[in-house]
Amino acid sequence: MPGTPFALLTCPLCGQSLTPRGGALQCATTHSFDVARQGYVNLLPGGAHTGTADTAEMVRARADFLAAGHYAPLADAVAEAAKALAPDVVLDAGTGTGYYLAAVLDALPSAIGLGLDLSKYALRRAARAHPRAAAAVWDVWQPLPVRSAAADLVLNVFAPRNAPEFARVLRPDGALLVVTPAPDHLAELREQAGLLEVDAAKEERLDRTLSGHFRPEHTETLRYPLTLTATEATDAAAMGPSAHHAPRRIEGEQRVTASFRVSVYRRG
Repeated sequence: MPGTPFALLTCPLCGQSLTPRGGALQCATTHSFDVARQGYVNLLPGGAHTGTADTAEMVRARADFLAAGHYAPLADAVAEAAKALAPDVVLDAGTGTGYYLAAVLDALPSAIGLGLDLSKYALRRAARAHPRAAAAVWDVWQPLPVRSAAADLVLNVFAPRNAPEFARVLRPDGALLVVTPAPDHLAELREQAGLLEVDAAKEERLDRTLSGHFRPEHTETLRYPLTLTATEATDAAAMGPSAHHAPRRIEGEQRVTASFRVSVYRRG
């Protein structure tokens, strides 16, 4: 066992290591961050803007949708890709409820995981998603409060990609595992639910975003049909970024396409 997940964290104010003290994490200069009763720690400074964070309703919709098993094939694909990389330490940047991190850790019985996310509502679930995982509130666009060269694998599922920081926190032989929606993902719901379009050039933009820090190693596409109840289809619309644009409620059973790209990158 490579240690405890909270040991990966550094103080966001001074960069020193954080040590558990009572119900908080504290650095040598006594900056202190309380661990919430749900198990996550909030490292954001007071007054930090969290306007893009997932709301309680978005998290509820995602948790219900994932619990129904609709993205279980994706979780299995992510876990298999991670298993092939054999990491001991996994950093999940934009972990959400911890669903994919938990699947990865289930496939890696000796690994530990740390999830970062801007939403405290999501982290209330992520902190309890797996016994070998911990969770911290943080904006992934900002310099990460994580030790340099601490992780073997950075997991990034439908989340912002901070390439310089991902490269910094990875060990030299580490890998970045990215999941993005393919252009036809949930295409059948877009008009009636008011979903945002998936950019057809998203994969090219992803490679450009990561270039200079990472080189692509392997990409696979996962595509399968889904049959959703009206409630499940509404949750699918309400759990993602379209929820910030007031998606419409969907009526009737829906047959839709789940379509994802699972990509592995190496530092380079």
